[in-house]
Amino acid sequence: MKLPEKATQPTMYFIGVTTTKSSIMRLFPLWAQSLGLKDAVLKGIDLDIHAAPQDYREVVEFIKNDELSLGALVTTHKIDLYHAAKDLFDYLDPYAMMFGELSSISKRDGKLEGYAKDPISSGLAMESFIPKNFWKDHSGELFIMGAGGSAIAICSYLLDQKNGENIPSKVIVANRSQPRLDEIKRIVQEINPHIATEYHLTPEAECNDAILEQIKPHSLIINATGLGKDRPGSPLTDNGIFPKHSLVWELNYRGELDFMHQALQQQTEKNLHVEDGWIYFIHGWTQVVSEVFHIDITGAVFEEIERISNQLNK
Repeated sequence: MKLPEKATQPTMYFIGVTTTKSSIMRLFPLWAQSLGLKDAVLKGIDLDIHAAPQDYREVVEFIKNDELSLGALVTTHKIDLYHAAKDLFDYLDPYAMMFGELSSISKRDGKLEGYAKDPISSGLAMESFIPKNFWKDHSGELFIMGAGGSAIAICSYLLDQKNGENIPSKVIVANRSQPRLDEIKRIVQEINPHIATEYHLTPEAECNDAILEQIKPHSLIINATGLGKDRPGSPLTDNGIFPKHSLVWELNYRGELDFMHQALQQQTEKNLHVEDGWIYFIHGWTQVVSEVFHIDITGAVFEEIERISNQLNK
């Protein structure tokens, strides 16, 4: 791993795996111009998946001690970075501490702050495509493949007890490793101890196919594994059968998007609504840009950012 050189202008970082391939590298200059962020730049820091703890610490220490390095968005490494470097932060928000992950690094009054923004950004994204009272009207289930930070954030939003009866009738989480399953089980129990849950260790895609076949109609099925973006493939085989009248959410917006194409093959027959990760991507980034540069990106300001982004994505 190579650390960035000392920043000579206001700099935000993107801590990921294949950052140069992200649309944000083309979008950020346009956003900065629209938002009045004079001279601000975005730079990528690529780390291997599950990098050494010392690598995460060195990145955080660099940002903390470099005056014009203002903060960062963290993707893929949210949980690993938190556990490796949480003691370096002067402030961690309640979501970061509850979920043991962070997606936003920023500074305020000389102090380094860490936030888990995904519960907010995933909620805003879901509000854009999940019909009002969807769960209350249909009693569908939530099936998430993957148990990392995004899966935890989605559960925290959908299962919040303030939603009353408008929550999934059951939550089913599948993952390839047991420790992540244990962690999301702990957090879901804390968020809503009354919800029916199932947790499945699924080392092979065929295991997910078998679970999918049992999911009720009018459900939400999510690929939160990262497969189809930084790593090839899908959590399902081509034999996976989606439940009728359901919502299918591919959290990725770039890459091969195999999972999304599998759903699109059944879209007409099963009456599926298939959503990619584009609006989630926009909300995720604007939430962190807002925190790093201490600006408000809501209302008409967000609508303009969305317009700029959609033009580039055509």
